[in-house]
Amino acid sequence: MATLYVDRKFVEMQSVRRTLQLVDSEGQKQILPLKQIDRIVLHGKVSTDTGTLGMLTDAGINITMLTGRFGRRQASVTGAYGKDVQRRVAQYQAYLDRHKSLEIATCLIKRKLAGQQRLLNLARQQRPDQRHALSKGIQSIRQIRSKLEQPVASIEILRGYEGAAAAGYFEAYRSVFADSLGFEGRKRRPPPDPVNSVLSLAYTLLHSDAVKTLHSTGLDPYLGYLHEPAHGRESLAADIIEPLRPKVDSMVWEMFRERRLVAAHFTIRDDGCLLGKTGRAIFYSQYEQNAKPMRRWLRLFCHALIGKLVDAVN
Repeated sequence: MATLYVDRKFVEMQSVRRTLQLVDSEGQKQILPLKQIDRIVLHGKVSTDTGTLGMLTDAGINITMLTGRFGRRQASVTGAYGKDVQRRVAQYQAYLDRHKSLEIATCLIKRKLAGQQRLLNLARQQRPDQRHALSKGIQSIRQIRSKLEQPVASIEILRGYEGAAAAGYFEAYRSVFADSLGFEGRKRRPPPDPVNSVLSLAYTLLHSDAVKTLHSTGLDPYLGYLHEPAHGRESLAADIIEPLRPKVDSMVWEMFRERRLVAAHFTIRDDGCLLGKTGRAIFYSQYEQNAKPMRRWLRLFCHALIGKLVDAVN
């Protein structure tokens, strides 16, 4: 099973029997069996119809629609929820139990900080010229991790710890990139430099993978524990990708370190930094190579979370 990226203008997407056909403006046709597709990412002017969307969702194929020059996620089309409603009941009850909610959120942050520390340790080995900055970031994360060895009093305190660790982490992480890239830390909406541009796109795709996993396992993507519920925000999806962010950060660093992505792939404008079509093709290929273990982790984590939630109710 694979991800189909449709990143072209004026493409028509049609369903014909158990195949998906892509027809471009010149009439050239690409035919793909549905059984070879697990998810579809659309970016560009793609037209389709409700019959095709229905066929894809019936087949369990998730569709992510990216919009605008910065590739923000506008919508996702997924199949039916997992059918065990008791999972969602247990999820809601855990949210109302502030002790249980805090326990889940703390687990996620512990995993995230461990991943951040591993990445900075690796970077320190490969970039001895930045040893001071990286060591400072590692020490900052160590201090926060030591505080998490004791019970955290509230979700607000936990978020404060996570924010402090993130500040130290990105101050160190920025040091591994060439100064010419202009990366001064995590910034978005719009991303002002090539590194932030790629980080945003990668996090967007990972978030979409999390939404798909939550739907298929029967959990509500909108009700989270670390991220408070907010209108239109899939808070649980935002929660469960936190431990995977360091893996994305590592992938992005590797793409620039090995010069798979270079300045020529980007256009910097007053309203932000854009990754061009050639660069996006390179990025999509690299993301897919790294996504398989992350998707497996999401599935395993969701099933472990379900077990914890249901056991708590019973």
